[in-house]
Amino acid sequence: MTIRVLVVDDSALIRSVLQSIINEQWDMQVVGLAPDARIARELVRELNPDVITLDVEMPGVDGLTFLQQLMQEMPKPVLMVSSHTQAGSDIAFRALEIGAVDFIAKPKLSAGSAQNYGDLLADKIRAASRARLELHAPHRPFDALPALAAGSTEKAKSAPPATPKVAFMGASTGGTEAIRAILAAMPVSCPPVLIVQHLPENFSRPFASRLDGLCQIAVKEAEHGEPLLPGHAYIAPGNAHLTIREAAVHRYVVELTHTGFVNLHRPSIDVLFGSAAKCMGSGAIGVMLSGMGKDGPSGMLELKQSGARTIAQDEKSSVVFGMSRDAIQLGAVEETLPLSGIATRLCELATAPAASDA
Repeated sequence: MTIRVLVVDDSALIRSVLQSIINEQWDMQVVGLAPDARIARELVRELNPDVITLDVEMPGVDGLTFLQQLMQEMPKPVLMVSSHTQAGSDIAFRALEIGAVDFIAKPKLSAGSAQNYGDLLADKIRAASRARLELHAPHRPFDALPALAAGSTEKAKSAPPATPKVAFMGASTGGTEAIRAILAAMPVSCPPVLIVQHLPENFSRPFASRLDGLCQIAVKEAEHGEPLLPGHAYIAPGNAHLTIREAAVHRYVVELTHTGFVNLHRPSIDVLFGSAAKCMGSGAIGVMLSGMGKDGPSGMLELKQSGARTIAQDEKSSVVFGMSRDAIQLGAVEETLPLSGIATRLCELATAPAASDA
């Protein structure tokens, strides 16, 4: 079945580039092009596209206003196309709150990155076409926090050096909300959490800052060489692979590398999970969240085979049940849980005695 795409962007050049990339794919086709929100609204009614790519910043009726109206009147899977700026990242995350499924940075139009960008755009459109819109609707605002887990309401300032258990999370489409829900329910006594969410460069730091303002625990963009501390979550930078190394017994530090893309991504979930398997084994807890694509399932299998505990978000609570489904089919998942149960289970596994971890 062909995925029918409407491209909305005020730049004729960007419209042309996106149209060319999309029409090169075997399973999708651009059925309409719109330079502004007014024409886009007419084409949505006329063409009934399966997916809309929407410019974040447009003259007249901006992308956010159009998105809000669309989600109220005729909800469609929307992939936001954002500039590589602070303003662009802020608007992109706001769009996810309103109801966009995912976002991608605008193409840089350099020959070296063209193929990877095209493959990534196609993957995101495929994921958007399969998204469950009822799980990504405007009534689920980013700052509507769930009940916080028991523990101090102050952010962790310092922590014991030993961290025998560390949690590792991977997410893609639909993952920003899933990560928010989990971290917001974590107490400051929780183990260190390392996270790969597929994000473009320059978007990971604003995402971490946004989460830090909403959570009890400290959330930050990971920095090379920093120690892992309980009560902290570390978001992979948008242009580096996130791994760990052991600095002393039960003491670990962040390692960032800029080696090639893995499964179209840098950071890659497989790289993070593989590092955890090699460095920690049974001390690791792996979590697979909403998303689609090849990145993550094989790394989770490596984690499970190393003795780590592994959890996947269930289908009902996932915006896109792709990576978790593939990990389950590989035999890499020990437990499948709804999003609402993952934070509690993580804390239980982190405090379980060694005998019950076997």
